[in-house]
Amino acid sequence: GEEQSGHIKEVGFELYQSMLEEAIVNLKAGVVEPAADRWSPQITVGMPVLIPENYVADLSVRLSLYRRLADLDTDEEIDNFAAELRDRFGVLPDEVRYLFKVAAIKSYCRRANVEKVDAGPKGAVITFRENKFAQPDRLVFFIRQHGQAARVRPDMKVVFFQEWETAEERLLGTTEILRQLANLAEDRKAA
Repeated sequence: GEEQSGHIKEVGFELYQSMLEEAIVNLKAGVVEPAADRWSPQITVGMPVLIPENYVADLSVRLSLYRRLADLDTDEEIDNFAAELRDRFGVLPDEVRYLFKVAAIKSYCRRANVEKVDAGPKGAVITFRENKFAQPDRLVFFIRQHGQAARVRPDMKVVFFQEWETAEERLLGTTEILRQLANLAEDRKAA
């Protein structure tokens, strides 16, 4: 379905197929991965976010790197993992740098109860899981602070209007919005 095709876009068909086969083998063997109960936000940023074959040639190594990245929750853990990849495989290609930025966005999404983010050149649409946010009054204030640059749609999705001309701007802008939402949800100052 839609969620599966989103995952395919993120990792590429060959890798997705291998991940799917591995998951089926594990399920048949009764192996349940510890992170299997953790929900995964869907992030669409309109650019490739993957570990290319020409950067890490071995498929099993790439799979293990994706698994490790999926388990990271903090900016520090993500930054340390990026440094480890640089040490092991060399300078990070753009797709890998974008992958790490998306991993950070996913971490913020889990903290803010955001199940889906669609970001493009004109801004981002944020969908909350079950339309719930931990601090609704703070969310309303946050949206009002943005004036005409943010609004809540009738379907309860929040739209942030931005002009992001480059992929880098889109990732940085989306990261900042989600970081602030995560801090608001956790009752921290979103500065």
